[in-house]
Amino acid sequence: MPEKMEIDGVEVTFSEGETVLEVAQRHEKDIPTLCYDPRLEPFGGCRLCIVELEGARNPVASCTTKAAPGMVVRTSTDTIEAYRKTLLEMVIGENREVDVHPLRGYASGELMSLRDKYEIEDTGITGAKSGTSKTDDNPFILRDYDLCISCYRCVRVCAEEEGDHAINVMNRGFQTQITTEFDGLLKDSACTFCGQCIQTCPTGALADKKALRSVDEVTDATLNKTRTICPYCGVGCSVDVLTNNEKIVGIHPAMDGPANQGALCVKGQFAYDFVQHPDRLKTPLIRGEDGELHEATWEDALDKAAEGFRKVHAEHGRHSIYGIASGRAPSEAAYLMQKFIRVGFGTNYIDNCSRA
Repeated sequence: MPEKMEIDGVEVTFSEGETVLEVAQRHEKDIPTLCYDPRLEPFGGCRLCIVELEGARNPVASCTTKAAPGMVVRTSTDTIEAYRKTLLEMVIGENREVDVHPLRGYASGELMSLRDKYEIEDTGITGAKSGTSKTDDNPFILRDYDLCISCYRCVRVCAEEEGDHAINVMNRGFQTQITTEFDGLLKDSACTFCGQCIQTCPTGALADKKALRSVDEVTDATLNKTRTICPYCGVGCSVDVLTNNEKIVGIHPAMDGPANQGALCVKGQFAYDFVQHPDRLKTPLIRGEDGELHEATWEDALDKAAEGFRKVHAEHGRHSIYGIASGRAPSEAAYLMQKFIRVGFGTNYIDNCSRA
């Protein structure tokens, strides 16, 4: 039987093991966070999610406090909101900038959104800055640690979700730095370039280098998201394809994807340039009697291909034909390919280049 507690004067139910933050969010209470990612173990580092708990001496972090029967919680009193604004001013005052482009990553605008919500224009807080950007020789991940707020979401997602432990935390205080083993390059670490660190970063300190190539031509108004399924393997990861004027400029993993829940591999995250690559064929080619390839119409090319299949089938039988579907083709094309081999020729000689 569900237990009961009170949040902002309303009696609510909860299940054993839920945190105050989880219960509050489920009942549509807006509690700000920066270090929180629902896929990760609660950390309680940013303290923005603090709430008043009746009987407690000080406010508590709602992300790490387990719900208990009879609890009385207040999520947005004047005192709590003042604490949150002060904490945000301290974080913003330490950062190089807050306004970042949405192409940096899925969560990159979280700090910017909180600044706007609390109407912070000038913090008046100046002093030392923490985090030093790292020049890293890789084509995928920008390590702009001047924007780092030490929420450690990147470190935790790499360890808890990927199991790679490719990055970690070095030093303390203003000298805190996200680093790899022996402070080297990502390509020399255990990093698999899955991009999870990019997509969980709330400030854009870790950013998508490939997407940022289009930063000068993309605005919030022109950036579109289309939900689809990654075709590279059989897992069926959900992705949001980012486009600008029908050109793919980036990929965001779907945090609510049933198969991946925000995770992607390096191919699903970054391998999309082939779609609009200048070397991609735009017209069919038929090899002529001179041995060279020549442009042809689709009708002529399909007739030529059909003639070749019929000839091989007649001379050598159905088991002489073998199909390999491309991992770069849509799922619908893979379905048609296996249908073509299995129904058209009565054989199961069909495979996929990304099956392994």
